[in-house]
Amino acid sequence: MADFFKSVRFKIILAITALLTGAMIYSVTTGGFSTTSSYVFEMVFAPVKAASSRLSDRIRRSLDMMMNAEKYYDENRQLKEQIAALYGQMADYDKLVTENGDLRTMLELHEEHEDYRFSPPCTVIARSTNDPFASFTVDKGADDGIEPGDPVITQNGIIGVCSEVSPGTCKVRTIFHPKTSIGAYTVRTKTEGLISGGYDMSADGKVKFEHIDKDADIEPGDIVLTSGSENFPASQLVGVVESVDIETNGLSKYAMVTPAADPRTVQGVFVVIDYSIDEVTAVKNAAKAEGDAP
Repeated sequence: MADFFKSVRFKIILAITALLTGAMIYSVTTGGFSTTSSYVFEMVFAPVKAASSRLSDRIRRSLDMMMNAEKYYDENRQLKEQIAALYGQMADYDKLVTENGDLRTMLELHEEHEDYRFSPPCTVIARSTNDPFASFTVDKGADDGIEPGDPVITQNGIIGVCSEVSPGTCKVRTIFHPKTSIGAYTVRTKTEGLISGGYDMSADGKVKFEHIDKDADIEPGDIVLTSGSENFPASQLVGVVESVDIETNGLSKYAMVTPAADPRTVQGVFVVIDYSIDEVTAVKNAAKAEGDAP
């Protein structure tokens, strides 16, 4: 203890005490602190006041959390339930808007093609990531009147054909697939040919318009429509000609076409479950079948 009274720390404490005592005596004799003494007092005790205030706030918050923990837990749970309900309402609203848009589109398509009979609007629910031809699955199937071979379209144009059908789903083989052959013609000159897909073309988002007469009038910018068959209805937009070239055999032309509706990004489609073939197409199909007969 004797060593403490001789230490520097004790002397500092004693000096501060003397300073504060002197300040208090001065305040009493002069009727209060002067500006200078008040400033010194505030400067000395400011850190103590700040620390005390922070400690007080921390203690108050801790006590509040301890005393009202159950109340805050219930409020937090209720808020989470309200947020979940709001998210659900937003999802339902978005779904309703999408469905209304799909129904409006289907009505417009039906007014344009009165002979068409559609399945309910279909939503893409899965994509075949390992398929280079961008096939996908929709949420409608046999229970909705869909059968294998039914054409799949959007408001923008032809997409492909139903290939595999279950009661509640349908897999769509797109126009990028080599097996999806579509009779087509150009609007400007009625040049006829066949739309087909392929691996390299699919990677570029293109299809091939082939078996075109070598002397046919066809050029970039021409619009290509379906010519109509038992597999695809007539006058559906296929796309726009990007380039024209001669086949390696030199006997015919071909054109690269950019589809109007991109199967890789489409989100909703319509399946045509029944349609009428126009008389001209029927005659042409009959003549072709007769010519192919042995």
